Amino acid sequence: MSDSTKDDPDTDGTDLISILIGPDQAGIRLDKALAIGVATAEAAPDRSGTDTSHIASILSRGRIQTLLALGAVSLEGSPVTDGSSRALAGIYHVRLPALIEATPQPEALPLNVLYEDAELVVIEKPAGMAAHPAPGNETGTLVNALLHHCGTSLSGIGGVARPGIVHRLDKDTSGVMVAAKTDRAHAGLSRLFAAHDIERTYVALTRGAPAPASGRIETRIGRSTSDRKKMAVLKAGGRNAITDYVVEARYGMPAKAGAAPLAARVACTLHTGRTHQIRVHMASKGSPILGDAVYGSGSPAAPVRTAMLEAGLTRQALHASVLGFIHPVTGEPLRFETELPADMAGLQAVLTSL
Repeated sequence: MSDSTKDDPDTDGTDLISILIGPDQAGIRLDKALAIGVATAEAAPDRSGTDTSHIASILSRGRIQTLLALGAVSLEGSPVTDGSSRALAGIYHVRLPALIEATPQPEALPLNVLYEDAELVVIEKPAGMAAHPAPGNETGTLVNALLHHCGTSLSGIGGVARPGIVHRLDKDTSGVMVAAKTDRAHAGLSRLFAAHDIERTYVALTRGAPAPASGRIETRIGRSTSDRKKMAVLKAGGRNAITDYVVEARYGMPAKAGAAPLAARVACTLHTGRTHQIRVHMASKGSPILGDAVYGSGSPAAPVRTAMLEAGLTRQALHASVLGFIHPVTGEPLRFETELPADMAGLQAVLTSL
């Protein structure tokens, strides 16, 4: 068993994180055991005491290795510095230097605005643009672009690092997003997302095709116990995740009857919004999204690899194509649908010829 909690901050501005290593983790590499301890703690509060994912995000295995080398990790009052040593059962303390959160700056970045009024703005986010600043990715984000486009009207309810942001798309996922320009719109949109009262459909190009041709995937999704940077389908813990899917096209159909196609186009409709939900769910069906370096275990067939190179696809082939909701202030029904971006459209065209 492993767990982690945040103790009271020290007077020098640092936080002291306690990580309990139980007998099941004792004996493995210390840096790995500490990372697992953080990742599997379901109630670890962050620096403000509310966000359970924040500690995991700042205590990666690499970060733990650095803190070990700096002497910031101790067991029963004695510093521990060797991450390759074997973990002992007990409570480890990790001293975290105080973080200084930078205020994002406006940047004149191109934005494809689909709709805008005084309350909110709907944009089509390109692949390669992060939704908001994060360590190592402080500029060039959607927030930086929105701050330039919207100016002081952008809702500040999302916090310093992500004003206006109500929901996210992965950096390398393209598609439709909505951002709030006022606090009342932000609060209203947040209620819609919390109630799952939003229409969200994604197009994925997958390796093979999920079977049956349509259905509902309902699982628990949480952080992987073996790799804290990944999410996984869990037997216990995590959060409920529901995706409806329909195979819209199959590519590279083999001559052998009953054999699986080489690739497919799949429409995925979200009923919940868990981190990496569609990517995890498609992988769980044995049809990971093409180009997904995290969940795409195994390699596509040679013709599909060639098609990906020809199309110039360098990211997961996932596009948020539809976003529909009731305007939280005016009550007007809004729905936006976008075409596939060039890299996915090019890949689809090549796959069609297989």
